Amino acid sequence: MLDALTRLPLPVLYAIGRGIRFVAFHVVRWRRAVAAENIAHAFPDRSHTEHRAMLGASYDNLCDVLAETVWAYGADARELCERVTIEGGELITGPIAEGRSLLLLTAHFCNWEWLLLAAGAQLHVPIDAIYKPPRQRAFDEFLRDGRSRFGGNPVPYKGFVMTMMSRRAEARCYAMVADQTPIAQDEKYWTQFMGRETAFYVGADTVARTIKAPVLFVAMQRRARGHYHVRVTSIASPPYVRVDDHAIVEAYVRALEAEIRVSPADWLWIHRKWKYGKPLYA
Repeated sequence: MLDALTRLPLPVLYAIGRGIRFVAFHVVRWRRAVAAENIAHAFPDRSHTEHRAMLGASYDNLCDVLAETVWAYGADARELCERVTIEGGELITGPIAEGRSLLLLTAHFCNWEWLLLAAGAQLHVPIDAIYKPPRQRAFDEFLRDGRSRFGGNPVPYKGFVMTMMSRRAEARCYAMVADQTPIAQDEKYWTQFMGRETAFYVGADTVARTIKAPVLFVAMQRRARGHYHVRVTSIASPPYVRVDDHAIVEAYVRALEAEIRVSPADWLWIHRKWKYGKPLYA
């Protein structure tokens, strides 16, 4: 059934997405309280009316991303390249051509699912994208097939270290959607993010220092419905001296926060980013 959906025109998928949006937002109220609370905490200086507008727009955008993702898994490279432009692509292709690996950091912002596809279609570089497999095997296979269409290589997070070490002699891009929340018992880095003490994974620091890779932040801007502009910038470069300061994660957090403040509705507010607080002696 999922494969059949990829053959539908994008306007039809948008219509289906808006139907899902109505049910999720108005009927089921799926994670609506979580998203509303997150937005209110992040923008305390905004009015209640503004908060409601951000909340509604975030659900609009999320359902559009769902429709666009399904469509992209059936689209050809030309169609996708017409909808996604990339600025700063030479920061990726240059080091790879010189035999150096890179770490790309992005977030659940705009259409993150199109990033791997667009980069593969336009830049033609090997990208190992770390991800957490869903529990349903059929859905995982659908995601892996879709994400790997233009040369991307989705790597389950539990096997990532082995994959990275086995390819250490190769020049590759390693990509992480780094705004996930660590589980409570994992190592984490605490910092101020959107006005609150927030936990982030430290994996980006570890990976960059292990393979001595430059770190690039991949930002995305919604230009129009179904059209995006990607901007690649450098946020850290070797040599890395200290191993315990988490400067790479901090640079990522500051870059992400700046993007969210420019376009709040494009971030994934339904994510339980603040599901636990910072311990007193952390």
